[in-house]
Amino acid sequence: MAANEKEDGTVKGSSRRGKRPRKRTRPRRSADQGLQPLPASIDPALYINRELSWLEFNQRVLDEANDPSHPLLERIKFLSIVSSNLDEFFMIRVAAIKEQIFADLVEYSPDERIPLQQLKSIHQRAAAMMRDMSRCFWKTLHPLLQESGIHLLRFQHLSSDERSSLELVFANEIFPVLTPLAFDPGHPFPYISNLSLNLAVVVTDRNGIEKFARVKVPDVLPRLLQVPTKERSTRTKMVWLEDVIANNLGMLFPGMAVKEAYGFRVTRNADLEIQEDEAEDLIRSIEESIKLRRFGSVVRVAVEKTMPQRIKDILVENLEITPDDVYDIEPPMGLGHLMELMKLPRPELKDPPHYSVSPFTDDDPEAIFSSLRQRDLLLHHPYDPFLPVVQFLTAAVNDPNVLAIKQTLYRIGSESPLIALLIRAAESGKQVAVLVELKARFDEENNIIWAKQLERAGIHVVYGLVGLKTHAKMALVVRREQNILRRYVHLGTGNYNPSTARLYTDFSLLTCREDITRDVAEVFNYLTGYSTLTEYEKLCVAPINLRSRLTALIQREIDHAKSGKPARLIFKMNALTDIATLSLLYTASAAGVQIDLIVRGVCCIRPGVRGFSENIRVRSIVGRFLEHSRVYYFENNGNPEVYLSSADLMGRNLDRRVELLFPVEDPTLRDIVKGEALDEGLTDNVRARTLQSDGSYTRSASLNGSPALDSQIRLIMARQKSQRTTQPSDQTAS
Repeated sequence: MAANEKEDGTVKGSSRRGKRPRKRTRPRRSADQGLQPLPASIDPALYINRELSWLEFNQRVLDEANDPSHPLLERIKFLSIVSSNLDEFFMIRVAAIKEQIFADLVEYSPDERIPLQQLKSIHQRAAAMMRDMSRCFWKTLHPLLQESGIHLLRFQHLSSDERSSLELVFANEIFPVLTPLAFDPGHPFPYISNLSLNLAVVVTDRNGIEKFARVKVPDVLPRLLQVPTKERSTRTKMVWLEDVIANNLGMLFPGMAVKEAYGFRVTRNADLEIQEDEAEDLIRSIEESIKLRRFGSVVRVAVEKTMPQRIKDILVENLEITPDDVYDIEPPMGLGHLMELMKLPRPELKDPPHYSVSPFTDDDPEAIFSSLRQRDLLLHHPYDPFLPVVQFLTAAVNDPNVLAIKQTLYRIGSESPLIALLIRAAESGKQVAVLVELKARFDEENNIIWAKQLERAGIHVVYGLVGLKTHAKMALVVRREQNILRRYVHLGTGNYNPSTARLYTDFSLLTCREDITRDVAEVFNYLTGYSTLTEYEKLCVAPINLRSRLTALIQREIDHAKSGKPARLIFKMNALTDIATLSLLYTASAAGVQIDLIVRGVCCIRPGVRGFSENIRVRSIVGRFLEHSRVYYFENNGNPEVYLSSADLMGRNLDRRVELLFPVEDPTLRDIVKGEALDEGLTDNVRARTLQSDGSYTRSASLNGSPALDSQIRLIMARQKSQRTTQPSDQTAS
């Protein structure tokens, strides 16, 4: 039995949770049921644990931070991403497991682990990863920053003049923001908000009595402070905000002696529960839930490794956690703030900008719509710019012949030009309907702001279907042309966010094909009205028929393989966790179907198992751009079919979200998708890692002296070669 485990299977100290009402974040079984049975469709030994697979993905991102082939600040960026990813993992995934434990639920994961077993494995792997992150920063990146003239210094390493300058900054700009909170019989333990960085301070009064206080490091100030200097220098000197505060605590505790100060950082459960069936006003319900996010139960506390046990005990007792939830870290903590260094004007330490050209040379609406009547337009972002999508919508807004615009918005970003375009369209008298998904995790606040702004402009705003997130990316334009109404659509694998479109790989399809545009119109009717259509001519729609259609397409490859015909599947996605799909892929492999999977993140399938997955190969690519596109290729006896989708192969995408799967039927465009997204990914021997049967990943290596093939760099170079005659002033930089 684990040291922190009671005989009844709960965790010591978990009974304290009864003091605070908790929200359930997932459906629960009835109390009179016993252990939940394992899914009958898959052998537990064939399922790689989802949480551990995610941690392996984050390790691959950390590997990029350690890779000297990247420019220095790009390596800093990767380390920052690792830290932010780990925060979200604890806030959502670890929080869900702890919810099961605290509710005394014993539910098996598909690989036959109970929650306590999963949590123990997560603690071990995450602790090692956090140590590796600190090692990466201090042993590798920090010295390289110094060599490059970027000095992240400790307060005590500054000159006396520099310390004096920062003490003045502290007195004028930091001290007024700080609020020391005492903890003693007259002062309750202060509330510690989610992701907050804090100082645990020990002081003594004139009688030598020891007292404890907490000082929050304010998140309204930059985490890295520029060191004031009168000298002109090419060097950049910065110091951590918490270090400045820790070395000036005497101003906060006059008459007391500051004895010790240790940093700690809290991570809380941030998985919102929204009772849609009970909320008359969905916006109000989500706004209230966002406020509660900072009050979730604590799932992790990172502390300075020098913090003495007596201080840790205070945190464990009052934050209502177990000792296993405490992670000793070499400061600085919260390395996500290292992203601030990307703002430094040091282009030589960053990836060179990539310029891409819009195929629309004219903003004239007639020219844009005319070109789409002639042929479909396929864009592969960020190698192709997102600008044509904005130009398409701008043309729709400016064209007096356009009668209506409909669009879904999931993650829009804080500075999207699309909101202003949609408002202009409504103000010009066009019919505008927008589905804003308020439940897009961590984007709820932005989306509420946009939704209210759209509504004030008179736009028909819909918030999606009860119990479902709308994750599909589509825009529909209805235009009067002579005596007919013609529809034009944009379908994408990524969000309508111009900023992330420069960093994520995604596909966009612009078309006016009647069969596809008619289907899109029907999907909007499903989202905004009472349509009960269950079959579409070209599109597959989750949760209506996407799962059944994918199943049929995979089964067709199985039938071809059994008949001795060419059978192959190539799937590219962000995550593969759905048990029914895994089972079907194992069946396909056993039947002889050749299966190549390019899965960026979580992958629960176990390749290379004799009799089950000998024909399955899995690789993951982590590089300059975030691989985000979803592509599904079916050999189909030599008549290949290619589909693009907003959906990963996860239960939530197939059953609990509105998603689209759409075909690329033009042979030229189909070959582009296969060549750029799949073939390039399968030949990459620089950024690709190969999944082994034991769940580990090995970096793919070039064999027999073959040249290094970085798929993302090759695609950048291919675009540059085709655009050499275009001046940067006509281009969009990524």
